[in-house]
Amino acid sequence: MTRRWLAIVVLTLLGAMAQAQDAPPSVIHLASEDWEDYTAADGHGLGWDVLRKVFEPAGVTLDIRTVPYTRSVGLVQLKEADALVGSYRGEAEQVLYPKWNFDSDHIYALGLASNPSPTQATLGKYRLAWVRGYRYETYLPNVKRFNQIERRTGILSMLKQGRADYYIDALTEIEAVVRNAADPSQYRYSHLAELPLYLGFADTPQARALMSIYDQRMEQLVKSGELKPIFERWKQPYPFE
Repeated sequence: MTRRWLAIVVLTLLGAMAQAQDAPPSVIHLASEDWEDYTAADGHGLGWDVLRKVFEPAGVTLDIRTVPYTRSVGLVQLKEADALVGSYRGEAEQVLYPKWNFDSDHIYALGLASNPSPTQATLGKYRLAWVRGYRYETYLPNVKRFNQIERRTGILSMLKQGRADYYIDALTEIEAVVRNAADPSQYRYSHLAELPLYLGFADTPQARALMSIYDQRMEQLVKSGELKPIFERWKQPYPFE
């Protein structure tokens, strides 16, 4: 009787373990830089609203970790986070990229208003700067001279002092920089490109399962148009027309 009872207990435990292994993940651990009104550390912003819409109806809760972008890449490569937020496809090594992007980066060049507006064709004529880790030289044509800076503070003085001709970044970051100018009319920003933004997933069974959920949900949401109100609420262009 005792042996039979033990056998039942063992089989029950093994069955429970197998079920737990087969169960879909209930949490996704996300690493992201603190981008204003996009992936803010307090959980507000367009990016977080989109990702909640993607995952929460599928029973997956967002666990947010705020770190610099290069650190978010490292956490995923070390398999200490399930995914990083806001990567360009193929940008990071040892990172898995899904089929669907969740947004697009509107890439602009910020410079003095007295300078001509740059284009992709003329970028090679200028000294450019951007935050370390973004690798815009891979995604923008004709780039020849560029410098990578550690942080966004000091950009306006860098331009005024002629240490760079243009600063390259996403539109929301450019706008945040210009808001700090004593005289914003001294500066002008010009559109350069649209770069799709992805989650970059870790190469783990859990992250692969989450990536599958993500692609399934994104396909549903884009087809239904359910993401449009989020972009409208944040007054940002809808990237899936």
